[in-house]
Amino acid sequence: MSEKYKFHDPEGIYFVTLTIVGWIDLFTRPDYKYMIVESIKYCQKEKGLIVHAWCIMSSHVHLIISKRGEPGLSEILRDIKKYTSKKTIELLEVINESRKEWLLKAFELAADKIKRNSKYKVWQDGNHPVLLDTNEMMQQRLDYIHNNPVEAGIVDEPEYYVFSSARDYAGRKGLLDVEFID
Repeated sequence: MSEKYKFHDPEGIYFVTLTIVGWIDLFTRPDYKYMIVESIKYCQKEKGLIVHAWCIMSSHVHLIISKRGEPGLSEILRDIKKYTSKKTIELLEVINESRKEWLLKAFELAADKIKRNSKYKVWQDGNHPVLLDTNEMMQQRLDYIHNNPVEAGIVDEPEYYVFSSARDYAGRKGLLDVEFID
């Protein structure tokens, strides 16, 4: 793995993207999105995760994050992926998902391509962390995250998208606690 995409500064603020295998549009139902929100909330409360910005798109999740204490960001993101992978498979069994068989097959095929002891693989490996060490970089990534749903044609204005911190930055309360970027 490239040394370029690692969490080198434990005190740093990072832009990361968590992506579903094959860029599958998994997050088309609120159940899946709320599962991600709940997992992030847990990590905020129990693991010191600080969320500065976030957005859940149909096939990926963007975050601007930092942390307090231990564990490190790499471990926190690993835990989020591990938990939500398991929860995704569980949700597929209980919600009325028309794509259930197709999704399970896709996740099974992704798992077959690797040599781990897992029946399903939901997330792509890695998270491509980018250290945001200038105000310009922070503002660029913040704008990118918040405008993602607008560019995708989901909403007309960023703050109208429920699954994003754009609501918080517009003065409304969002689904997650957000520590604003100055």
